[in-house]
Amino acid sequence: MPSKRFPRWDTSSFPEELKVMLELLRDRRPPAVCPEPDPSDGFDWERFASLAVHHRVYPLVVKRLKQGLQADMPQHVLQRLEAQCRDNTLRMLHLCGETSRIVSLFRDRDIRMLVLKGPALSLDLYGDLAIRPSGDVDLLVPLSDIGEADRLLQMLGYVKDDYIRTVLGDWRWRHHHYAFVHPQTGSKIELHWRMHPWPAREPSFDALWARRRTMMIGGRPVDLPGLEDTFLFLASHGARHGWSRLRWLLDIDRIARLPLRWDRVAAEMRRLDCGHIGGQALQLAAGLLGTPIPESARQASNHPRARELAEEALFYIGRVINLHSPPLPPEVARHHSRHLLNLMTMRQRLLFRLSYLHPYHADAEALPLPKPLHFLYYPLRPVIWMWRKMRVPVQSGGDSA
Repeated sequence: MPSKRFPRWDTSSFPEELKVMLELLRDRRPPAVCPEPDPSDGFDWERFASLAVHHRVYPLVVKRLKQGLQADMPQHVLQRLEAQCRDNTLRMLHLCGETSRIVSLFRDRDIRMLVLKGPALSLDLYGDLAIRPSGDVDLLVPLSDIGEADRLLQMLGYVKDDYIRTVLGDWRWRHHHYAFVHPQTGSKIELHWRMHPWPAREPSFDALWARRRTMMIGGRPVDLPGLEDTFLFLASHGARHGWSRLRWLLDIDRIARLPLRWDRVAAEMRRLDCGHIGGQALQLAAGLLGTPIPESARQASNHPRARELAEEALFYIGRVINLHSPPLPPEVARHHSRHLLNLMTMRQRLLFRLSYLHPYHADAEALPLPKPLHFLYYPLRPVIWMWRKMRVPVQSGGDSA
């Protein structure tokens, strides 16, 4: 059956530069000319270029500009974006080589690994290594192999950003990846044992492995999650970050055009209780980028909570928000805190609240105990928490509950 489109979202509050960029990014056949920016309306090409970089869509923007969709960008602004594209191409080629090198080593050591993002995702969705900028490579391994994978990355010269402080093994569920940086090359690797932060539900690694796909990178086979699992991963990742970069929404646009088995997507969303998140992604992509949603995907996109969550995400998209650069402005911090809670089901909210009863590393710092006595942190948790609130400043990264 022919695909249907959701109505466009109201973008009247968006800056003019962002409106033009959204028109430029909409994938139309044949290409159509965007509305001509009017300098008398305050349109600023410098700001347009900054937004393209912020949203990590500058390679596609430059590509569309060169297709003649817009011809009046000042030459010096276009040249600066082209320089960004050249730097990105070199970076992605390097990350491609690193991906191939790590995959080869892990395969030799019989460690199963799935590549979640990075150059592999750009090739997978866009057929172009450099069209999707990426600053790192995300790798997923079974929890049982995380120690050996950690050791192998350090053997390759990577240094772990050891920011995780833990007590009673809470790192397994309070966190979901380690970050590594190579001091000589600057390459960044995120080594995951979960795709998403707890308490989000996700498939087991064995289930993901059974549905994996394989593609060639650098002459070596690289394993990726199946298309349906990739869609759910991208939807949950974008939702968690408020879709604050259009690059993540473009990923949804691209993967929704591939031959997904939407009945499996819908079944998996029911099993994992994340239909509202998948629906949010599809409704945003359809309303902002014109993504055609096939009839078979209607069930996946029409969750009752999807529209409300999509409206919440417009808050991020209409602003320049970098969630990775704290401290956030109070208005943004409040909105993001509410949005993260709204992404949770009632069961997940309950588990999240109950997790405050589990000791934090700050408790161990406030009252150091020998490891055999760490179990005492459970009954002492309320007392230590009250004592820390009265006497000890809350440490960055500790619990604030």
